[in-house]
Amino acid sequence: MDRETELGLIREIIGLAEQKSAFLDAEIAHSPISRYSSPERFEREMALVFRRRPVVAAHSSELESENAFLSKDFLGLPLLLTRDGEGKAHAFLNVCRHRGAKIERETSGCKRVFTCPYHAWSWSNQGVLRAVPQEAQGFPDLPRSERGLRRLPTAEAHGFIWIIANPDAADIPDIDEWLSGLTPDFDWLGLSDHRIAVMETIEINANWKVLIEGGLEAYHFRIAHKTTIGPHFPDNLLTYRQFGPHMRAVLPRNAMPQLGDTPEEDWALRKDANLVYTLMPNTQMLVQQDHFMWFHIEPVSVDKTFFRSATVVPKSAPSTEEMEKHWQTNHRISITALKEDFEIGEEIQAGFASRGNPSHLFGRFEGALNRFNLTVEEMLAS
Repeated sequence: MDRETELGLIREIIGLAEQKSAFLDAEIAHSPISRYSSPERFEREMALVFRRRPVVAAHSSELESENAFLSKDFLGLPLLLTRDGEGKAHAFLNVCRHRGAKIERETSGCKRVFTCPYHAWSWSNQGVLRAVPQEAQGFPDLPRSERGLRRLPTAEAHGFIWIIANPDAADIPDIDEWLSGLTPDFDWLGLSDHRIAVMETIEINANWKVLIEGGLEAYHFRIAHKTTIGPHFPDNLLTYRQFGPHMRAVLPRNAMPQLGDTPEEDWALRKDANLVYTLMPNTQMLVQQDHFMWFHIEPVSVDKTFFRSATVVPKSAPSTEEMEKHWQTNHRISITALKEDFEIGEEIQAGFASRGNPSHLFGRFEGALNRFNLTVEEMLAS
């Protein structure tokens, strides 16, 4: 983000505050509840949104060292992420190419070779078949090159490991092109030079879109978060802009509307506002003054989502006991507020069965929610 863009965003917030106006779209919108409650719709989203577009699978610091690995179930796939001895990240299906057993049972560690616990076939962390016990007798004509681990297209950029969650996909798009103009923002934030300080996973009984929508409007802050973070933000003041399918929102803190009385050279966006980046389809980042929160969304079913929340901090920050306690404290504060949203989200999900509403109603100051849902619709239709 260049300096003029930063100043322009601050001027926009100051102007809205002076007008005593929220950031308004042209009209209200409706969102059918079938978007959140239909199992058939969910399966289409998994097939056409999550398995055809680049998705974030992990933070780069989760594979910090050479020969590190992660294994987990992700978007309905048994996933094995590796970093080879040359530092390159790979993604494979964690499935033996002999009889289909799970190759790696540990969730993380450091290995050059992965050996199937069933018949001891083994592969390198680059996915190459290395050894087959009794190969000459049992598999005399084995085409080894065709029995490497099933590879998922992978790229590493801006501190994240991106994949196409489909072993039949030919390649992954250039990530900077996929980000549709957000690269300068991420360079400004120095995203590649961060590490995870704290992380936890929460299982939430709500549709994945309900959870993303909670981070796209400030209309609920003074009510839902009245005793936590609500008092630190102006009432219902948020601006947003789309970058292709993605979105950047600016959530000012109380001090920002008063900056009109100070010289512009003293203005700093991160000092007096949070930024929320929504990267379709499964990542949100809440950028704060000295770190950011990474929200990694893993849909499980139409009404269940795994929500990984991480406090991600600059690698340059001292890794002292005092600083680690600081990050733990910040994480707890953020999670406390998030859980207020999650409780409401689960109530919303449970209410769909009552058919109390045929659709959600998005006000003009909730336009980001409508734009997000229209993006999902476009992905389903394309």
